[in-house]
Amino acid sequence: MTELIKFVIGTFAEHPEEIVYDVEDNGRNVTVTVTLAPEDMGKVIGKQGKIAKALRTLVRAGSIKENKKYVLEIKERGEN
Repeated sequence: MTELIKFVIGTFAEHPEEIVYDVEDNGRNVTVTVTLAPEDMGKVIGKQGKIAKALRTLVRAGSIKENKKYVLEIKERGEN
């Protein structure tokens, strides 16, 4: 599932080499935190959050097969 997230986000980001992925696996719950460069935030989230919402839908659909719950967080570099 993380490979799907990396592929989709890397496609939209202008600086894919600066993206940091942090995966926290707690058994059935997996939190994927994506930290982006400030100039990539708008491109990855999309107008009115449409790209982020679609990516979350893909992750939710794929997570059913793995019997896990994935949570996707998108942050800007420098943000806590």
